[in-house]
Amino acid sequence: MIFQAPLWLLALLAVVALVALYVVLQLRRKAYAARFTNVALLGSLVPRRPGWRRHLAFAVVALGLATLVVSLAQPSTEVRVPRERATVVMAVDVSLSMQATDIEPDRFRAMQTAAKEFVEVLPERINLGLVSFAGTATTLVPPTTDRQQVVGAIDNLDLAESTAIGEAVFTSLTAIENFQSTLDAGEAEEVPARIVLLSDGYNTVGREDTQAIDAARAAGVPVSTIAFGTDYGTLDLDGETVPVPVDRATLENIAEQTGGSYSEAASAAELEQVYADLGSQIGYTTEPQDISPWFVRGGVALALLGAVLSLLWTNRLV
Repeated sequence: MIFQAPLWLLALLAVVALVALYVVLQLRRKAYAARFTNVALLGSLVPRRPGWRRHLAFAVVALGLATLVVSLAQPSTEVRVPRERATVVMAVDVSLSMQATDIEPDRFRAMQTAAKEFVEVLPERINLGLVSFAGTATTLVPPTTDRQQVVGAIDNLDLAESTAIGEAVFTSLTAIENFQSTLDAGEAEEVPARIVLLSDGYNTVGREDTQAIDAARAAGVPVSTIAFGTDYGTLDLDGETVPVPVDRATLENIAEQTGGSYSEAASAAELEQVYADLGSQIGYTTEPQDISPWFVRGGVALALLGAVLSLLWTNRLV
């Protein structure tokens, strides 16, 4: 719990002073009563009081006052709230190496399944776009809240030759820029954006990944990468077995340099969990939530309870 206006907590000193005054008055009352030497006369002059119950009533009132003071300091807690109008572009690798079967049934079909899982875990108000890349990169779906359009595009992905990771980042940045240009002036500045890039291979054609890193950093768009596959992936090309290990170093460097997150998924199940975690990071943020009304209600309730107890036990409010 944090306080938005902590200076108000100094007012608790007034409550402490009130309690101290109450204690002093009780001690003085006892000292005054003790001056009577005739015990029988003392019993007739000083009526029987409710004892500890009187002190309990005051304690409840004092606690209520302290609670009300705390409410003035605007106590709050951190809560997760959906990021409205955020933009996410998912860039998926459809190069031939995605046919490797080191992930069952193969990298490509496992990726399609997990990509649709990612679509499901994102909050509905987040705009999601889809870019596919092999030798070139293409925006299949501009950022939209129409999830069925994205799912349909994922189902219709086709494999092609080469891997252009750098081009995938540039195309994703363009998709984000085009979407933000459609927003009202000033609104686009408040829209967070991120690229989620899933790939298994090395950048073989197009602009270098270092150029893509510079462009993403200049645009202020983090690129989160997922290394899809294992070190033992192979591909059968014209009867020849070709090794296609995952390039972790490049993908990790892209994420680190742009402020994104890097994950590894050696199986479809692991990839689904990665997507779920990533969707949570992108789709939600933490904000302070004011809980002072609860303290106000509690303070008023305690003050009223103390007053009622005091009236019942002492016929006085104090």
